[in-house]
Amino acid sequence: MAITVLVPDDGGMTALTGIDGVYPVKYEPGQPLPEAAADAEVLVPGVGISGKVLSDLPKLRLIQLRSAGAEDWVDVVPPGVLLSTCRGAHGGSTAEWAVATLLSLYRELPDFQAAHAEGVWRPHGTDTLQGKRAVIVGAGDVGRQLERRLTPFDVRVTMVGMAARDGVHGVDDLPSLLAGADIVVLLVPLTSTTRGMVDAGFLAALPDGAVIVNAARGPVVDTDALLGELTSRRLRAILDVTDPEPLPAGHPLWTAPNVMITPHTGGFVGGMLARSYAVVARELERYAGGELPENLVNGEY
Repeated sequence: MAITVLVPDDGGMTALTGIDGVYPVKYEPGQPLPEAAADAEVLVPGVGISGKVLSDLPKLRLIQLRSAGAEDWVDVVPPGVLLSTCRGAHGGSTAEWAVATLLSLYRELPDFQAAHAEGVWRPHGTDTLQGKRAVIVGAGDVGRQLERRLTPFDVRVTMVGMAARDGVHGVDDLPSLLAGADIVVLLVPLTSTTRGMVDAGFLAALPDGAVIVNAARGPVVDTDALLGELTSRRLRAILDVTDPEPLPAGHPLWTAPNVMITPHTGGFVGGMLARSYAVVARELERYAGGELPENLVNGEY
């Protein structure tokens, strides 16, 4: 018998129709659930859907996300219900964003664009990404995708994960790695362990001129500590996420020196939904076949 899967849009219906053992049913976020929700075993949350809907799904056994981040769901998942992320869908796009912003920073593209807007020929030498030492904190899909893209630019990459393994340092090694880093890229999930991990001590360990790149979640970085380093112009930052987020008007980060901010757009590119549903389809094909999803969230996310 096919499992009923609630999906929030036509893209989900198209992606899941035809998979053996899967019966997709469309629902409208913000509207009453269809009658089939009473039999739904899987929920694919759409934009605007919160944990409040779970009480209306008595047979729910799996929440399959379309995002790699699960922090909005880990604390509301009922006992006995599995939670799976969309890891693998957005890694390439986020890594591309990191490379693009780093190149823009080092090659001073905003300055040249400003000169262009003024109609002024203003040549000057810039820094280069070549030869930089990058520490990537987060050795999952996005981290590996970024390593693969930085290496051809002759960047010396060191990978750091929550636990040490072959080719990957553990977080306990960070104190010894930061002093030699030109770039630190944050790609970790937001958990009680990673919240505030980039604090005043972490930042103080970095050499003058180093760049912090946050493509993880805003609260991974202590905003006040970062502001102190930016205001003194000792460090630089590239932020796709902030704390708070959205960044409100008048917040000191908007006018701080040495920072580039994008509004959480690292993975927000053409084809994003199709790539998300390709991962969702693979996960649900496994689940319908009696296997656990590969992206299952186990224990603390």
